[in-house]
Amino acid sequence: MTRILLVDDEQRMLELLQLYLEPHGYECDAVLSGKEALDLVNRRNYHLVLLDVMMKDMDGFETCKRMKEKTDTPIIMVTARDQKQDILRGFRLGADDYITKPFDEDILLARINVLIRRQEKGVNISSAGLEWNEEMHRLSYEEKEIRLTPKEFRLIGLLMKHPGRVFERDHLLELIWGIDSYTESRTIDSHVRNVRDKIRVYGFPIDDYLKTIWGVGYKWEK
Repeated sequence: MTRILLVDDEQRMLELLQLYLEPHGYECDAVLSGKEALDLVNRRNYHLVLLDVMMKDMDGFETCKRMKEKTDTPIIMVTARDQKQDILRGFRLGADDYITKPFDEDILLARINVLIRRQEKGVNISSAGLEWNEEMHRLSYEEKEIRLTPKEFRLIGLLMKHPGRVFERDHLLELIWGIDSYTESRTIDSHVRNVRDKIRVYGFPIDDYLKTIWGVGYKWEK
């Protein structure tokens, strides 16, 4: 059964989410704080986390950041904070989606289903003919395989999975090299350069998609 962790400091909201999700076959664990959530993800495997932002003691942003240091479990942030800067901050910290309260039940279910299907099948992403296949560990363009190192493959896949999202260099280091890595941020620049050079050889217009955000990091253009 698909297991979802619900995190919100309002008991009523947790009960409402369970009311929405359990009839669709989802098994839900519900906790009232980020600290409890972090404890649970250390002990149990979840297919997805629904995470509130405005919580006492540890807010959803900090909870999201700490979760993503430990697991790749998809996170949807559910919150009344709909300002652009809050949404962008959530994505930069690793959130996979963001939905604001009040929300439509059908839209929430659809977003959950998309993330869970993607996780179960193994991600296969196509962008203007460039194919990134996680299960086969293969990047190709016009059916020609593009040889990349494991970290180059993870780097291009991470960017392609989140089109439009800006990743800071230090965040990319944490996600790909690990939180305890002593690798310098300029390593990201050299890997991006190598990825561009290798893909450009095959005729894909990589410079139209893999964009440098000067002074910040990189993003994959939608």
